[in-house]
Amino acid sequence: MQQGTLMRKVKSKSWKKQRYFKLQDDCMTIWYQSKKTGKIESAFSISDVETVREGHQSEVLQSLAEEFPPERCFTIVFYGRRGNLDLIAGSAEEAQCWVQGLRQLIEATSFPLISALVSRTWIRDWFQKADKNKDGRMNFKEVQRLLKMMNVDMNEDHALRLFQAADKSESGTLEGEEFVLFYKALTQRKEVLSLFQDFSEDGKKLTLLELVDFLQQEQLEDEGTEELAMELIDKYEPSETARARHVLSADGFLMYLCSPEGSIFNPQHRPLWQDMSQPLCHYFISSSHNTYLIEDQIRGQSSIEGYIRALKRGCRCLEVDCWDGPNGEPVVYHGHTFTSKIPFREVVSTLGKYAFKTSDYPVILSLENHCSMEQQEVLAQQLKAILGEQLLTTTTDGRVPTQLPSPEELKHKILLKGKKIGRLEDMLDGPEDEAPDVSDDDNGAEAEEERRRTKVIRTQHGPALQKDKESLAQALSDCVVYCKSVAFQGFQEARSHSRPSEISSLAEAKARKLIRDAGNEFVRHNAWQLTRIYPSGMRTDSSNYNPQEMWNVGCQLVALNFQTAGMEMDLCDGLFSQNGCCGYVLKPPFMRDEETLFNPSDPSSREGPGPVTLTIQVISGQQLPKVANSKVGAVIDPLVRVEIHGVPVDQAHQETKYIENNGFNPHWDETLQFQLHVPELALVRFVVEDYDKTSRNDFVGQFTLAFANIKPGYRHIHLLSKDGTSIPPSSLFVHIRITE
Repeated sequence: MQQGTLMRKVKSKSWKKQRYFKLQDDCMTIWYQSKKTGKIESAFSISDVETVREGHQSEVLQSLAEEFPPERCFTIVFYGRRGNLDLIAGSAEEAQCWVQGLRQLIEATSFPLISALVSRTWIRDWFQKADKNKDGRMNFKEVQRLLKMMNVDMNEDHALRLFQAADKSESGTLEGEEFVLFYKALTQRKEVLSLFQDFSEDGKKLTLLELVDFLQQEQLEDEGTEELAMELIDKYEPSETARARHVLSADGFLMYLCSPEGSIFNPQHRPLWQDMSQPLCHYFISSSHNTYLIEDQIRGQSSIEGYIRALKRGCRCLEVDCWDGPNGEPVVYHGHTFTSKIPFREVVSTLGKYAFKTSDYPVILSLENHCSMEQQEVLAQQLKAILGEQLLTTTTDGRVPTQLPSPEELKHKILLKGKKIGRLEDMLDGPEDEAPDVSDDDNGAEAEEERRRTKVIRTQHGPALQKDKESLAQALSDCVVYCKSVAFQGFQEARSHSRPSEISSLAEAKARKLIRDAGNEFVRHNAWQLTRIYPSGMRTDSSNYNPQEMWNVGCQLVALNFQTAGMEMDLCDGLFSQNGCCGYVLKPPFMRDEETLFNPSDPSSREGPGPVTLTIQVISGQQLPKVANSKVGAVIDPLVRVEIHGVPVDQAHQETKYIENNGFNPHWDETLQFQLHVPELALVRFVVEDYDKTSRNDFVGQFTLAFANIKPGYRHIHLLSKDGTSIPPSSLFVHIRITE
């Protein structure tokens, strides 16, 4: 069909509008227009699409299952927080055509080998945008318009010189390869060429030994540099002749610097690289608050999509609020509000399906149970029936644990966090009067003290035990093993009477008070037991608190509203982007010791080497995006701010000056320096903003990573949007030095 494929765009059971969908000639853009008005409603790039789901794999399409067969239905899932696009094709054949076509395009854009093709497509796309009269040629006036579109406010004389140099046919217009020449001249990286020539004897190529010198002296590569140099030439040198001679051209050098190997993020820390055999409490664990909500806390929509998105981002602790629902079926929603409701059964099914797609390591399901005894029985039945072997219902070895098991031991297991009748040892040891298991090697006095303490604890917990039995279904209680929820009564009380398999949840304000009053005790507590932190109930807009201060005392489960973009989620994504994005990050050694002296308010209490100095030379930026909703022709005035998030004494930020009217290739050449007293806990956030002297600066892009993952040398920082999605080809070029 000339105008595209006619399909139904669906938003709800009653909202089904017919739209024409068409893939543009660039094979990167899809737009759709109204059948009635012909007006183009929206467009999206293939690079924005994360995946395509076939059939009734959304709540909306599930509600239409009786009306439309699954063969005609599919869902386009976008990166970040953009809502999904549910579509119903006219036939199963049309649906398959779109599903398979989209998947092939998504796969193509994910391969670095076609980056040159994509770049060429990208250049052609700019040409088509600027070619106003659509004659396949571009005159100088159209070139000036293009520069504005590309975020460049260039001197007219300089622009004219570039135009005339590219106009080989001397026709007064650019076409085809002439425009490519113009674009290359426009994007020439003088700072990279200068660096290349510093190490190249003839200024035209880097020999193998010259490249080794660069890798050792500037990139601080110290192992296998000759082998690494050979790999880089084979991988990034575009000329076959140069590859055969084992040399790297200026183009190959730039491709290397823009590659993952040239990124500020240490490529060795992207995959799983940490020890995963330590107790759960020794890890920071990616955690979500009210996971079912995808909007605000009062009227927002509850959706299984919240769980899918969180799990795909590596989240390992999810929250579910359960209430009595109709027909004996429990529902999930934010109680006593106007948020919508979803069946608990659907949440558990989604968890079973997506829990281990991104990470093999355990998922903790934090259960807020508001159900009657009858529906609690249903909760337990559904958890066991749907999750089966995935649900952990006993300890890993059948014995009372003296410490929490490791992520490695709990692979592919789902742990329920909730209230429990009695203690774990009651369930495992049998009768209450049975003595704790004591080995022959145990000191007799210590064993007797343990018996006495156990007896005291059981006496103290008698009334509470009876209350739990009256309000908690035994079947649901039995599903809780390593994460029994208990009220926090103080660190001394926890040390005396609590168990490693118990966990306390604290509101952000309570946690801050404990950090101020007893920072070291908090760190010690988190060395042997889990603590979960959650946002204040006043955050009805789903805003977030700063997670860094909670990580500073070793809190593992720092729950955030994943649906809300901002600095707080940037820090969360930055911390958990390492270690295979598995949702677990090993805490520093001084936070895993129950007798540690560390207190985040006193960095001298940390055992280990002294402070380090982080020196960042912010050199340049490339093709920075325009600010959303900016005026036509507006060009940004970019500045770069570097923020250090860590212990209080390390918290700092510095910024460059702003560059007027150049978002295309701004040059700052400014050096920023920071001293870090506890680098093991530091996160570094790079933020680009559009300077505005009359109002607040506008956000342009950011990138956040743990200090431990920084790779020194000349590095590119590939910027992310406010939603945490990549915005190619936007980047910063920096030089990093770390000294003690």
